[in-house]
Amino acid sequence: MKPFALPVPRVASLGLRLVLLSLCVLPAVLRAAAEPAAIRLERTPDGGLQPQALVDSAGTTHLIYFKGTPAGGDLYYVRRTKEAARFSPPLRINQEPGSAIAVGTIRGAQLALGRGDRVHVVWNGGAGASKPKLEEKAFTPLLYTRLNAAGTAFERERNIIRSAPGLDGGSTVAADNLGHVLVAWHAPRPGNTNGEAGRTVFVARSADDGATFAAETPAISEPTGACACCGMKGMATREGALCLLFRSAATQDLRSETVLVARSPEAPFEIAESHPWKINTCPMSSATLSEAPGGFLAAWETAGQVYFARVDPKSGRVTTPAAAPGMTKKKHPVAASNSRGEQLLVWTEGTGWSRGGAVAWQLFDAEGKPTEKKGRADGVPVWGLATAFATPDGSFTIVY
Repeated sequence: MKPFALPVPRVASLGLRLVLLSLCVLPAVLRAAAEPAAIRLERTPDGGLQPQALVDSAGTTHLIYFKGTPAGGDLYYVRRTKEAARFSPPLRINQEPGSAIAVGTIRGAQLALGRGDRVHVVWNGGAGASKPKLEEKAFTPLLYTRLNAAGTAFERERNIIRSAPGLDGGSTVAADNLGHVLVAWHAPRPGNTNGEAGRTVFVARSADDGATFAAETPAISEPTGACACCGMKGMATREGALCLLFRSAATQDLRSETVLVARSPEAPFEIAESHPWKINTCPMSSATLSEAPGGFLAAWETAGQVYFARVDPKSGRVTTPAAAPGMTKKKHPVAASNSRGEQLLVWTEGTGWSRGGAVAWQLFDAEGKPTEKKGRADGVPVWGLATAFATPDGSFTIVY
């Protein structure tokens, strides 16, 4: 006689298989979650310079870059969907040939994504740009354009400056998802007799997606000064909170990286943080802002070191800055954050006036601690820098 055995219910059998499968899969999932994000390196398309990139709400990467004679070249735009392997064919951004500039590294084009992920671009005029006049004196224009509604071409660029000429260092643009666009730059206050201490940050605002701009006004009333040949960066949340990052120059030998925040499109700017640097000459530094949970990641240079910190524009709170490891002189930082809360800090080494160098990077975990993922690659061209961004899969891309 065969031994009697109770039949195993099909549901129980299926449940047992699922448990066994989970025991096999779970270790692999935990290992993947514990492994730091992947980091990919790419060269700027078409041998271009000074890439700037942003990823939109659909995961499409938008990238701009410079080509041509450094004193007067052209700007180009490409995009890549998250499914695509390559960038699209380039569109020229500037309609006036040679109207962009790469000399000095920090005067180049800046990029923002506005309502409907529309592309907005601003740059200091180069050698080929038509020079507007104020009181019969010609000045360097600050040029702005946007991608047309069809996404097929850029509108003809327009000068934004009406009453505050005196561009030297960089300019910037920010846009939100409500139709607001802000263009910012630093220049001498009218009647200034106090050198860099008499410069200030000016802003011109649009409430119709960049179709029109109001006349510029000072961003703040406090006499911060502005380091003439240093760059700046602006960014807006989708809801319209704003952040501006620039190097002040309250005195000849105090040039602090300064964070301004405005908690809504109509709110005044306030000084949220100032990172001091005792130096009596302009260091020609750049700074960057990127999207991060709860606000922005700000990155800047101080005394040959690069730092990043989180900025909450709603509260004005700025976290304690974290620095890149090592004593090598560093410039042109950019920081990016992924969906796991990891942060990638990227910078250049060996770059300077008419001198190229290398790109370097360090990955930090969600707690802000350096991981083992770091690296360096030669090949940053003269007047070059890098950009970095997180992709929807949580990995990072560095373009240089």
